[in-house]
Parts: sequence; structure tokens; C-alpha cells
Amino acid sequence: MPASTHATPPGARPSTDGPVVPEALAAYRRVQRHASMRALLLALPLIVFLLSTFIAPIAMLLARSVQNHEVTEGMPQLARALNAWDGHDVPGEATFAVLAADLKQARESGQLGTIARRMNFAQPEFRSLLMRTARAVGDEAPPAWKPALIELDARWNAPETWRLLKRAATSPTPDYLLAGMDMQVTPQGAVASVPENASVYREAFARTISISATVTVLCLILGYPVAWLLANLPDKQSNRLMLFVIVPFWTSLLVRTTAWYVLLQPGGVINSLLSMLGLTSHPVALIFNRTGVLIGMTHVLLPYMILAIYSVMKSVSPVYMRAAKSLGAHPFTAFVRIYIPQTFPGVGAGCFLVFVLALGYYITPSLLGGAGDEMISQLIAMQTNTQLNWGLAGALSAYLVIFTAVFYFIFNRIVGIDRLRFG
Repeated sequence: MPASTHATPPGARPSTDGPVVPEALAAYRRVQRHASMRALLLALPLIVFLLSTFIAPIAMLLARSVQNHEVTEGMPQLARALNAWDGHDVPGEATFAVLAADLKQARESGQLGTIARRMNFAQPEFRSLLMRTARAVGDEAPPAWKPALIELDARWNAPETWRLLKRAATSPTPDYLLAGMDMQVTPQGAVASVPENASVYREAFARTISISATVTVLCLILGYPVAWLLANLPDKQSNRLMLFVIVPFWTSLLVRTTAWYVLLQPGGVINSLLSMLGLTSHPVALIFNRTGVLIGMTHVLLPYMILAIYSVMKSVSPVYMRAAKSLGAHPFTAFVRIYIPQTFPGVGAGCFLVFVLALGYYITPSLLGGAGDEMISQLIAMQTNTQLNWGLAGALSAYLVIFTAVFYFIFNRIVGIDRLRFG
């Protein structure tokens, strides 16, 4: 029997169920690549700007937490000699001679001050030891450098002095990261906590987290009713009230904090008003303590919480509440069991935003806080501006970044940022 032939009926469209023509697929991919390249070129200026002004400086600061270049660059021969030293007894004559030569060279090149400052971080008064020894190193070498330097200062006869130099000549180093957690390396090579009276940073991190969490709770308590009011008022009235939420963004953070400085001081407006009303007989301590920090930070961060919750509340349909009431639910019960759960995405986003912003606050706690209210950002600023210890500042910054990432993953695990939806 002859094979049957299938002809396309007149007017019918040919079938497109067959395989895609390779040339058409290649052309489609070229178009996609060109579109991606155009999008990348449009975003390239922004990417370069972020890399040069934001990401690169942060990466450089974080890299300082493990860098140890002062001794290795300023006294390279001594660094090599100490690398070969076993770390037990005082080094021999050759190492003392190298120390004298490198000190003389560092003094002539102007690097001695940087090296002395770095060693002073490891042990107080190490700067004076290096400066005194460098001044004693002259053009004429003594018969033997080891007895001459030990006679000049007995600390050169202590193995611990040389161990500190050896650690400072090792890069990368964990010393700054350990110091950021109030830890140190003992002469035996073990890691141990610093003395209790020298422990600063762990308490500062705990204080920072405590203040940030308290500010977040205060912003939620104060911001949720305001956001509900803005979302449920008529549009005309809501827009007018929204100005009071947005206006603070147009005012400098320093100006707002300074305003609280004026309001909260013992002779300020608030204490004068309380005294005038007869509520207090003496000024209430509202500044230079935790109270001032919480008031100032809550005021600054409250708009972020309000806007995050408002954006979700605006999308919540009133039909659900009316349906719950029509089924016999009390208005309060309907609000708690129907309305509030629908606003959880906004609450979660607002809490996370406020908490993360509060972790790195500097100006407000600096102006309104006291000696026991220092946050970690203030200690980082002190290390960079006053102590010039960029390594420790980088270590503290690294821990702050790590803590922020940890809180992000915890928050994402509980709430799920990828599940947040805004109206």
C-alpha cells in the first residue's frame, strides 16, 4: 500500500511544534546579551561610585585588622632575624647587631615613630624603650651590641620584649582580632582573656546590642499606633500628618541631636517645665546617661519604623476586619487576631532596619550619653582619631559587620526577608 501523504489544508497555519531553528536561537541569545550589556553600561557609573567610595574603603579598613606591616617594612632585617628565632632565650649577638642597624636606619628614614607607636599598642612604654635605644645607637659600634644594649636598658635582657617584637613582625596577625574581644596571647603561646580591669570591648558590644534592642522596642511601641492612624485616616488628613513624619528627614542629624541636648540638660526646657508644674523639686538627670541616649536615638529612628509599618498597613484591606466583626468577633479580638498578623511583614522590616541602624550610631550617644554609655562606634572612632590604632579599629569594625550579618540571618530565619511583601 503506498504511504499516505499529509498535506496542509488551504488557509491553515503551518505547525510550530517542531524543533527551534538554531539560527533563531542564536539570534535571540545575541539580543539578550546586547540588552544585558546595555543595562550593565547604564549601571556602571553607579557600580564604580559604590566600589570607590563605599566598598573599597570598608574592605581596606577590615583588612587592617590582620595586617602587621610597621615592623616588617621599617625594620626588615630584624623581622627576618626574629622569624628564625625560637622564642625561648634572649637572642644572640647577631640579632642585637641587626636591631641596632635597623633602629638607626628607621630613625634616618622617619619610620621609627610609626614602629614605636605600633609597639606601644602591645606594651605601654615600649615607645620610650625604642626611642631611647635609637638615640644611643651612634656611628661607632661597640665591641658587642648585646651587652651594650642590655646595659642601656635591662628590658633588652627579657625574652618577653623580644617575643613582642617577633609577634609585631608577623603578618598577617590575629592580635588585633583577639584584642577586639579582650583576648591576648600569653608568653606560653596560649590565648587567654585580658585582666578584668582592662576588659573593655566585650562589654561595649553587649551595651551596643542592648541599647539597639531597647531603641527598636521603643520605636515599635511608639510607631505602630502612628502608622495605624496614618493608614486609616482619610487621605487628606493622612497626607498632612505624614509631613510630621517626613520633615525630620530634611533636618540634619546633628541639629536634631543638638536640639535634644538643649531640651534635656538640667537647666533646659523639659526640666524647667517640670519645675514650673511642681512635679520636681530639683532637675531630673535626662542627659549624659542612658536615658538621653534612648530618647535621642528613638526620636531619630522612629520615622523609619513608622514608614515601614505604614507601607504594609496601607495595603491591608478593611474587608477582613468587617468580616470578623460581622461574625461576632469583638473589635479588639478582630484587631489582634486579624489585623496585626497582616502587618507582621512591616513590623519585621521596621525592627530590622531600626536595629541595624542603631548598631552603628555615633553622634547621638556621643553628645547625649555618659561615660558608661559608649557604643562600639565611639570606640572605633577613638582608635582611628585619637589612638591611631587602625588595626584595632579594623578588628572592631569587622566584628560589627559580623554581628550585623548574624542578626540578619537570625532575622531572616525567623521572619523571612524573602517573604516580605510591601503594598
